[in-house]
Amino acid sequence: MKANGTVHRYGDNVDTDVIIPARYLNTANHKELAAHCMEDIDREFVGKVVSGDMIVAGKNFGCGSSREHAPIAIKEAGISCVIAKSFARIFYRNAINIGLAILECPQAADAIRDGDRVLVDFDTGLIEDQTTGGRWQAEPFPPFIQNIIQKGGLLQSIDGQL
Repeated sequence: MKANGTVHRYGDNVDTDVIIPARYLNTANHKELAAHCMEDIDREFVGKVVSGDMIVAGKNFGCGSSREHAPIAIKEAGISCVIAKSFARIFYRNAINIGLAILECPQAADAIRDGDRVLVDFDTGLIEDQTTGGRWQAEPFPPFIQNIIQKGGLLQSIDGQL
């Protein structure tokens, strides 16, 4: 499984209130959540994102509340992968549960710039900046997590198995 897209870059401690502001949590509609994704940190985000694009960020991405609305909004906005120095643990698990690919790779997070084109191979964990030629190795997902992401989330991956 691979992802290839343009990078939207953010800093450290991007919290769930910035990813999807609390004022929009009165809906469970994924498209409505996506329409407001990142608007408190980047008003242009939704208009710039093309399906397959990626977010690259610093440390502690997804900190704050445990709302799974945050990874849902990111995924529904068209983001194929988030690469960061580190993730808040509850965000990490919520992202996997809803099928959003995320990779921790501090070296890549430091080097990749806003607007770069990046290719990620989830089978090997290889991250390649196609703009600069930089290459970094992240820990690849184990097969069971790859299955969850490929199927679109935890519930979809076990559908029919219960």
